[in-house]
Amino acid sequence: METFLSIIIIIASILLIFVVFIQNPKGGGLSSDFGAASQIGGVQKTNDFIDKATWSLAGTIAVLSIILTIKMKSIEKVVEAPVEATTEQPVTQGTQGE
Repeated sequence: METFLSIIIIIASILLIFVVFIQNPKGGGLSSDFGAASQIGGVQKTNDFIDKATWSLAGTIAVLSIILTIKMKSIEKVVEAPVEATTEQPVTQGTQGE
């Protein structure tokens, strides 16, 4: 399960990088490549899609990262418990070294 979540986070991160590269910080971006402003809703729909894709991917990465962290901490507690119990030295009575 942890491997699957990690792969999804990596894929979402790569897609987010591509979506951010498509955007233009001055408002042009991919939508300016589609021609004249006379297109019926084409430019606005592209901007809306890119905006929604950016926020969706960022939200997906954040939520899955939190879920993965919680899962890994619970696994870590299960793994550490037996290790701590076996590292304790037994208490012996009597004198040592005689």
